[in-house]
Amino acid sequence: MKVLVISHMYPSTFNKMAGIFVHQQVKALVEQGCEVRVISPVPWAPFPINKVSSKWKRYSQIPTKAIMDNIEVFYPRYIEFPKGFLFHKSGKFMAKGIDRIVNNIYKDFKFDIIHSHVALPDGYASMVINEKYNVPHIVTIHGQDFQNTINRNLECKKALFEVLNKVDKIITVSSKLKNIVKDEAFFHKIEVINNGIDKKYIAEKVEELKGDEINLLSASNLKEAKGIQFNIKAISNLINKYPNIQYSIIGDGEYKNKLLELVEELGLKNNVGFLGKLDYDKVIENMRSCHIFSLPSYKEGFGMVYIEAMAQGKPVIGIKGEGITDVIDNGVNGFLVERENVQELESVLELLIKDDLKRSNIGENAKETVLKNYTWDEVAKRTIKVYKSLIK
Repeated sequence: MKVLVISHMYPSTFNKMAGIFVHQQVKALVEQGCEVRVISPVPWAPFPINKVSSKWKRYSQIPTKAIMDNIEVFYPRYIEFPKGFLFHKSGKFMAKGIDRIVNNIYKDFKFDIIHSHVALPDGYASMVINEKYNVPHIVTIHGQDFQNTINRNLECKKALFEVLNKVDKIITVSSKLKNIVKDEAFFHKIEVINNGIDKKYIAEKVEELKGDEINLLSASNLKEAKGIQFNIKAISNLINKYPNIQYSIIGDGEYKNKLLELVEELGLKNNVGFLGKLDYDKVIENMRSCHIFSLPSYKEGFGMVYIEAMAQGKPVIGIKGEGITDVIDNGVNGFLVERENVQELESVLELLIKDDLKRSNIGENAKETVLKNYTWDEVAKRTIKVYKSLIK
């Protein structure tokens, strides 16, 4: 089976971690017998735009083609405007940018199916391109389409729905995302296939942590909706009783200064550390050496970091009603608390801080859950089943 994947979210020299989950899924598809080519459109950054900022300069330095784990990845350019200007037309711009490379690929690689990741712009571009090839088209919704784009403006919603009404199948990475559009005509096309993790990142044996410190960890972009401020507030209420708490925060973003101010205000400089952006292996390494992973984020399409931490045998804390609800059985393999509820978060943290056995049991259950249901092998099997249902 020949599959053409179209996704602007894909690792590149610009960002080696961007869309790593798409690449991991592609690798699993290849391992299970699919032939795959990847097109990852990149914003066009000609002179003098590439001199204006380091971001646009790095865009211009992305090669037009690369080989990643023996998978061909093409990086054609398309017109994208800063700050999302004309975003409702971004799919049309992307279609023009990728038309030639799709045509060239098809000469030697007559793909049976197109799988695009996010509906706008990638799914829209694929829809336009597919008028020429007329093969089954699947789009995966990772969160942005149904949590941001759909509410952006009427033009964006119309463009989004045009794609979803036209495609043959829609995959959402969580039940939460599926239920957002439960009243729409295309709802019957949706199948939930959660994201996964590479088996090599599942800990064979959970590390026995020594020392008196209790290490709490978060990993995310530093945005207000990630809820890290609630972890900090909960710790401030616990620190007198448990002065050995050490909270490490992986990531960067626009909310970092607010978080730094909160740490200063609550007198937690000796207990809270910001580690910045880290390579994937370093993130996993930090997960293996923490006691508790907590990310009280209230805008998660799925939440890869939770299963990554669970795979290390760690108890995780997420938010009720978010994407990770598909995975966490509250109190069995992790915990779910109410959004923005510092008191409830504090109670769960204290339970895990003072009860070593509870932490261990929850963590072991978490690892078994991931190993059984949330590897990329399992995701690939379910995805290939969808492909086969569409290819006559």
